[in-house]
Amino acid sequence: MTSTKSLAGLASWLLVCAAVAWFGAQFTPGEWYAALTKPSWNPPNRVFGPMWTLLYGMMAIAAWLVWRRGGWHGARVALTLFVIQLVANGLWSWLFFDLHRMGLALADLVLLWCLVALTAVAFWHHRKLAAVLLLPYLAWLAFAGVLNYTLWQLNPAA
Repeated sequence: MTSTKSLAGLASWLLVCAAVAWFGAQFTPGEWYAALTKPSWNPPNRVFGPMWTLLYGMMAIAAWLVWRRGGWHGARVALTLFVIQLVANGLWSWLFFDLHRMGLALADLVLLWCLVALTAVAFWHHRKLAAVLLLPYLAWLAFAGVLNYTLWQLNPAA
């Protein structure tokens, strides 16, 4: 693969992940979230932006590494799983912050965690580093799931 094609591929994966990040950012915490009862270990809002920026960057690089190895034809299942998990990722902010459906958002997070785990396994078969790059994402999703559940329990009427 030429370096130009490889760089174009990296830019494409970064753009795809940035588009999902942009979509999710349309649904901000706002007054509803500010009014929720939160656990003492709830991170400050300023943590989420940098964390997600880092995670989306790592996801894009992981997908690019797999794509670079075999393209869509050589890694169809792995890359399709990656795209599907991005859809589930984008839905969470809409469900939680816009619709205020914490239970549905939690179900989405559980599905998302499973999809990312499957994606990591599929990536492992193509490029081990790509799978490893998804591990912080899985850890963050597990934390987000516990936080989502706790917020839901602390705010049953929300």
